[in-house]
Amino acid sequence: MRRRVWFFDLDNTLHDASHAILGTIDRRMTDYVVRHLEVDETEANQLRLSYWRRYGATMLGLMRHHAIDPHHFLRETHDFDFASMVRAERGLARLFARLPGRKVLLTNAPDLYARRIVRELSLHRQLGAQYAIEHMRVHGVLRPKPSAAMLRHMLAREGLAGRRNAGRAVLIEDSLPNLKAARATGFRTVLVTRHRTNGARGGGAYVDLRLASVQQLPRAMRLIR
Repeated sequence: MRRRVWFFDLDNTLHDASHAILGTIDRRMTDYVVRHLEVDETEANQLRLSYWRRYGATMLGLMRHHAIDPHHFLRETHDFDFASMVRAERGLARLFARLPGRKVLLTNAPDLYARRIVRELSLHRQLGAQYAIEHMRVHGVLRPKPSAAMLRHMLAREGLAGRRNAGRAVLIEDSLPNLKAARATGFRTVLVTRHRTNGARGGGAYVDLRLASVQQLPRAMRLIR
């Protein structure tokens, strides 16, 4: 098989974001909605969750329905000192070094946050490219995961479109909706269950491989057809 390209999600895939980081981001998002939409905390939290479920990112709902500035929103909600909160398995850099093929980050997180986390994990020298939510534009419109249009755009951007590249692109994720969309657009898919907050089970035929940890990927990668 021609060289594979591994697309890694970030939060709850490469590190345990649920340990402390995601809770902090959620609180900052809720506070942002309280301040800028002038609603109480209960309504702000409901809006945050409903936009995340409907659009794949709270920010998109706020942009569409309330005309918020996405750059301001990302800066206000993700710019904090999270270095002490990062929890991850040891040896990720060694794992990436021995995994054959190109390694790419594909995350709905903002670029600055993603780069800081990647550096904390010592993966910055192992990644061939890093795509954050700011880079997920299709015809000028933000389309984060699980957008099929964006995923097809990523395949084309990485030179992986078309039948001759079947099986080369692999998405490693903790999110079932993202994996389902990716499988439909031509990716092979790996579900990482270690840090999933809604259980290890789930998913259908669109999940090609289930692993407890990304550390198992080098030994199991031959099982991905």
